[in-house]
Amino acid sequence: MTSLVASISELKKNPIKVLEEAEGHPVRILHRDQKVFYCVPPDIYEQLVEMAEDQGSNAIADARLSDGQETVPVALRDL
Repeated sequence: MTSLVASISELKKNPIKVLEEAEGHPVRILHRDQKVFYCVPPDIYEQLVEMAEDQGSNAIADARLSDGQETVPVALRDL
């Protein structure tokens, strides 16, 4: 997921330094050599949320297409 790693102790000691060293990339945070979470910059987080929302919308659209309802073709200029 990311090659940048910091311990929870480093993050507690100086969170801004950890973020500055990441230079805008996600950071995997470890506690006792186990990943506990990812520290993700706001722009990347927003992209991930948007992608998840799009995927949910696509699933709804796919379900509606496969439920057997008749579709009606419509030209954009008619809307």
